[in-house]
Amino acid sequence: MQQNGNWFLLATIDLQEPPVKRPVKWLGVDLGEVNIAVDSTGETFTADKIEAKRQKYFKHRQRLQKRNSKSSRRKVRRVGHREARFRRDVNHCISKHLVRKAIGTDSGIALEDLTGIRERTTVRWEQRAKRAGWSFWQLRAFLEYKAMQDGVAVCLVNPRNTSRTCSVCGYCSKHNRKSQSQFKCGQCGHAENADLNAAKNIANRAAVNQPIVSPSGGASQRSLVVGC
Repeated sequence: MQQNGNWFLLATIDLQEPPVKRPVKWLGVDLGEVNIAVDSTGETFTADKIEAKRQKYFKHRQRLQKRNSKSSRRKVRRVGHREARFRRDVNHCISKHLVRKAIGTDSGIALEDLTGIRERTTVRWEQRAKRAGWSFWQLRAFLEYKAMQDGVAVCLVNPRNTSRTCSVCGYCSKHNRKSQSQFKCGQCGHAENADLNAAKNIANRAAVNQPIVSPSGGASQRSLVVGC
């Protein structure tokens, strides 16, 4: 395979994956734009660092594109690759930490099934660049394969109303979500960070819809993502 003028040899091997452990509980993980990830224990991974880098690279590309020379176009590509490597490294670190946390607490990892989220939702024009840089799909992929390597179960749940439902009493209303970060239940009065509340709902949905986890290992290509 050739990439950026360099040749790479790709070799594949089959590894025996460990058996999937039946989780004692579920670690819900809410993926987002303001916070890259928030888990149901309250640990938060903010996107501030990534957003600062995105703006820095965006302005740098704009300056280079204005020159419109062969050299500047080549530099634009290099800047893009540099930004992608930075995002990939951040996602690797977050996914590795979450999988280790799941192992240490005998938990499975519960995520929202965000397939088609960009097509189903819209954002203001000034937020389009930020949305385009949202690499939740890559983070989910990293979580899945790292979990597979360690026998950690992964469950995808329906994302419908996870941000509007109270994780304490189950009351669902669009008015519960006061702002991007604020959640307050209109029925029981429970209030906390909105992303944390959503992560708890994700964990609760995985617990209610207990998946069947394979009791034995198999080929490395077999997915450990189990339907709920």
